[in-house]
Amino acid sequence: MRVLLDIKDSKASSLLEVLNSLSYVKVKQISGEKALLIEEIKEAVENVKLIKEGKLKGRSARELLNEL
Repeated sequence: MRVLLDIKDSKASSLLEVLNSLSYVKVKQISGEKALLIEEIKEAVENVKLIKEGKLKGRSARELLNEL
């Protein structure tokens, strides 16, 4: 299982120390840019899901291209 945590910088080192002490946990830090990208992708997937359910209105490819 993978878990993405958002931790205040002031508390991160102590939590990382605890996590690193556990033999069954692998810790890999990611940059802020990668974390932001992950959040944006999750939001996009959620929007697609809502569009398919009819709870959100999508845009056609033509509308998107015209906007550019």
